[in-house]
Amino acid sequence: MKHILLITALCFAAGHAQAACFAHYKAKQDDPLQLHYGVMQIEDGACTPGAAMDVVNARLLPNGWTLLNIVKTSPDTPTPQEQSNAGEYFLRF
Repeated sequence: MKHILLITALCFAAGHAQAACFAHYKAKQDDPLQLHYGVMQIEDGACTPGAAMDVVNARLLPNGWTLLNIVKTSPDTPTPQEQSNAGEYFLRF
């Protein structure tokens, strides 16, 4: 019985530790104007557009980018097309 409880606890901990969310966003830089679409991995606790805004903005601002909007958030791994669309900004920040 102890083994079953231990295995169950370990499986739960492993699954919980790997939980993540992906935020798809648009950002800009001024002077000269530059725009980009990106995908950022964030903690699962911020997997709503409202919560993701704070996390994404905090990572972008020090790099000179201003968040325009969160396109979507999802616990699913981005599709190859989404990864391609993000290009160099896929998991960059």
